[in-house]
Amino acid sequence: MTKCLLVSPRFPDFSYWNYREVCELFGARYPSAPLGLVTAAALLPREWEIRLLDLNVREMDTALIDWADIVMAGGMIPQQRTLLSLIELCHARGRRIAVGGQDPTSQPEVYATADYLVLDEGEMTIPAFLADLSAGATRGTYRSEAKPDVTQSPTPRFDLLELTKYLHVGVQFSRGCPFSCEFCDIIELYGRMPRTKTSQQVLRELECLRRLGYTGHVDFVDDNFIGHKKSVMAFLPDLLTWSRERGFPFYFSTEATVNLADDPTLLAMMEAVDFRYVFVGIETPDKDLLVRTRKRQNTRGSMVDSIHRLHRHGMVVTAGFIVGFDGEHRGVAEAMAAFVDTAGIPMAMVGLLTALPNTQLTRRLAREGRLPEDYSIQRPGDADQATWGLNFTPSRPAVEILSDYASILRGLYLPERYFGRVLTVARRLRRQPKQLGSTRGRWTEITALGAVIWRLGFGRGTAWHFWRTVLGVLVTRPRNFEAAMQLMALFLHFRRHTRFVLERIAQHIAELDAASEKTGPPRAPAVTPGAAR
Repeated sequence: MTKCLLVSPRFPDFSYWNYREVCELFGARYPSAPLGLVTAAALLPREWEIRLLDLNVREMDTALIDWADIVMAGGMIPQQRTLLSLIELCHARGRRIAVGGQDPTSQPEVYATADYLVLDEGEMTIPAFLADLSAGATRGTYRSEAKPDVTQSPTPRFDLLELTKYLHVGVQFSRGCPFSCEFCDIIELYGRMPRTKTSQQVLRELECLRRLGYTGHVDFVDDNFIGHKKSVMAFLPDLLTWSRERGFPFYFSTEATVNLADDPTLLAMMEAVDFRYVFVGIETPDKDLLVRTRKRQNTRGSMVDSIHRLHRHGMVVTAGFIVGFDGEHRGVAEAMAAFVDTAGIPMAMVGLLTALPNTQLTRRLAREGRLPEDYSIQRPGDADQATWGLNFTPSRPAVEILSDYASILRGLYLPERYFGRVLTVARRLRRQPKQLGSTRGRWTEITALGAVIWRLGFGRGTAWHFWRTVLGVLVTRPRNFEAAMQLMALFLHFRRHTRFVLERIAQHIAELDAASEKTGPPRAPAVTPGAAR
């Protein structure tokens, strides 16, 4: 019997998404479970003995590596360093390792020391890897240009997870996105023809979670949940029937394009099944920049109005923003901050434009001679897109962009601004929560509430804003008190993350200033930014 250890590498402590401090208040260790690994586990032979080690919720246990006949791991860009370290550790202990996932698929050369590169989508490449492994192959690279029929994808091995260690668990309905945003790598990895599972498949996955005793927050991890709207609208009534028959064991979150707000019928369906959170990519409030970067779906109406419609259907909006687009002007900081406040977006993920591997943006920058010879994604000490961006020659001085970026963050996460947005969205939400309680239990939630009150309600710099928000919610929208408390708890993370990012940005500015003194200011791009396509 083959013994296989699946390892999820650790995400950086200062990543925007790694709000471990808040997780621990609610009795968890990390926000999300490694869905990719447990999906890969379901594609492995049934007779294998499989264990999973998630380094985001457990410390490294070398005894597990020694136990395994083979180690398998996957990773995203922020996990790159810990995945490379894992490869070294496995080899030092005489174990072979297979790696896959988004970052190895995009940058296989970075992982050349791995024994096996199982790339692209596992339904297509894992069978070929298993055949070679059975034949005695000690190395190999496995790729597939063809995309799998996800209606044949197996139910993930949720039983391998320590479900109570996560704030939410993910399922997937679709892969791919019909849009063509220049900077995005999703369409390069999964294609522009969204592929969807059947209702029966997804309901089997949810039933599996329910039978394992899990209740509470389930995240649809789709990069664009409404990429194939017809399929979504056929699925949601089935989800509603299933949920109603079981007493609504779950509430949901997902990611979608902002045009979700244009369809009242779809919004009503999502509200009926208890979708409470949605992440949307706003990127910039400047419509000219949106057109230039091929995100025209954000230009068809008022994005502020769209976000307000989502609020009215019970969904808190988290949004992504990018600083550093070609053609961007001074004043971006004021415009972006004003948009976030007006729209009422407490959790605004602002990052620096990054030329990701194999994207339209990176190919254009290469044609324009704007990629450095030592082009890479990460710098030592950086955590994610909040600090590692601008890995190319931008259209305006990098110091200017970084200064604007720091100004945005410094303002957005001031206590008065953040708590003000929480109060705004809590008053605007029209939520009819159906799912009550979670796997961690009511006592854990009460304990977490006490900890949040102690740390924010009596904290220097936050007490006034905290109690003003609490009172405002209780007087105007008491039904949204739980949502408001969860958002206020996240301020503990955002305060820490913002301090880290501002320190890193200050270092980058100092490095650029020092380099400029030695060599003179950088030359402007050789062509008009955005002209070459």
